[in-house]
Amino acid sequence: MLDADDVRRIALSLPRTVERELWNIPTFHVAGRMYVTVPDDGTSFAVRCPKLERTELIAAEPDKFWVPAHEANSSWVRARLGALEDEQELYDILVDSWKQAAPTDLAESFDN
Repeated sequence: MLDADDVRRIALSLPRTVERELWNIPTFHVAGRMYVTVPDDGTSFAVRCPKLERTELIAAEPDKFWVPAHEANSSWVRARLGALEDEQELYDILVDSWKQAAPTDLAESFDN
């Protein structure tokens, strides 16, 4: 089963990613922009997600994706680690969020 260590390992494998502790939880940044957080229970993670896509994700897979009430106005979505199919799905979600935060030239040059 996937866990917070898998999120950390994959996030740190992406170019120019740094880990910072904010709000007493691990957060991951590229070029100064946060793209993933791991809440303190370690069973989920939050990533950047345009609101329209977020709504579609949650409607399609409500057991996997959700947004806490205090994040309703943000462009972030949470995913339950236990609901992911495999490590490749986790990787794909993290890369998508990373590309949204990375500078355009870095995101375009990344070959995953």
